[in-house]
Amino acid sequence: MELNIIVNKKAYTFEVEPSDSLLDILREKLNLTGTKNGCKQGHCGACTVVVNGKAVKSCITKARKLENANIVTIEGISSDFSLHAIQEAFIEATGVQCGFCTPGYIMELYALFNANPEVGKEDINKALEKHLCRCTGYKPIVQSAMLAQQKIRKE
Repeated sequence: MELNIIVNKKAYTFEVEPSDSLLDILREKLNLTGTKNGCKQGHCGACTVVVNGKAVKSCITKARKLENANIVTIEGISSDFSLHAIQEAFIEATGVQCGFCTPGYIMELYALFNANPEVGKEDINKALEKHLCRCTGYKPIVQSAMLAQQKIRKE
């Protein structure tokens, strides 16, 4: 079947198979490898991207259901060689360890803060609970999220 989507503000048309996931399209057809293939079962969150304003796990999102969807990946949030405030916060607050899970966390927070930059800490924690990190304790990740929120509020 033919699929028309917008990824990082650019329109694409692809032939997709019924079994193709959004992750397959992003990594294999568009070479957007910032979206990570972690568990391929929707448990770890490393593959999180934003579809029509909502954070989704791309490994379990069927491409065929995304006709005319607007998709944002980690590659699409920075501009003019400047990092997004969330990316800056993860660096500054040491929320990045090996970096494998980081794009998923960042995209989860990107969707959350775009919907409401004033969300409370409980909502931030709830969003972050959808992700797994095997390298660090979660405290630096939560601190990164809180710093990101402060940065976004100032913008």
